[in-house]
Amino acid sequence: MSEMTITDWDDAYSNAAYIPGADDFIVRWAQDAEAFRKSWVEKDLDVVYGEGDRQRFDVFRPERKSKGLVVFVHGGYWLRFDKSSWSHFSSGCLAKGWTVCMPSYELAPDARITDITRQISVAVTKAAARVAGPIRLAGHSAGGHLVTRMICEDTRLSEDVLARIERIVSISGLHDLRPLRNTVMNKSLQLSEEEAVAESAALMKPAIDCPVVAWVGGAERPEFLRQSKLLADAWPTATYREDPDRHHFDVIDGLKKPDSELTETLLAS
Repeated sequence: MSEMTITDWDDAYSNAAYIPGADDFIVRWAQDAEAFRKSWVEKDLDVVYGEGDRQRFDVFRPERKSKGLVVFVHGGYWLRFDKSSWSHFSSGCLAKGWTVCMPSYELAPDARITDITRQISVAVTKAAARVAGPIRLAGHSAGGHLVTRMICEDTRLSEDVLARIERIVSISGLHDLRPLRNTVMNKSLQLSEEEAVAESAALMKPAIDCPVVAWVGGAERPEFLRQSKLLADAWPTATYREDPDRHHFDVIDGLKKPDSELTETLLAS
């Protein structure tokens, strides 16, 4: 779907309206995440990585020696949610022996997307200092944007941290932010044309030769499929992966299972 064929950009980026029982997913995420945090022993919660109240992350450690670090960045159009709704999505990687870090970040309109990108850079850097070994980055929706931004040519990550990043999976990520200027959301995002271009991974070059998977649900809104294909076309190391019948809210479910295709793709050598 090209930009020229879209007349209602709010509809193009509306997910919940097209998912039966969408509100139930949101409630269940929070409940399941809280239950997981209570049950998982090996953890460090609310680790401060920056100055803002929301600049904290949770770290969940595997029951055996850690193989490395996975950082998962949540979505919500940079406008909503925090780390507390996603803890249980660390289950698959933990079962495979990986430490999982889940950061919160300041939300728009209190922070611009450029600020949020910087915050995640700091979070990844701080998490990398705590956990040895290779690094894998994963993010959902706006989080998919944020993890791909970590390896763009203007990255704030050090060469040492970049060298440890072995794979990125952007799940239903947003890689060209220019269309979002046409949505009601932009009243809060306050994206200028300049910032939209500067924050679009698909319009930049990757700083490292790192495998990137643009993973998207086959039942998602056409614009999300387009966004994932766009990154795969733009970056030589990126590939497009469509998960049949998955929509925007259940496309991340595989992260809860160690033997799912999603978890195996993220942790693949």
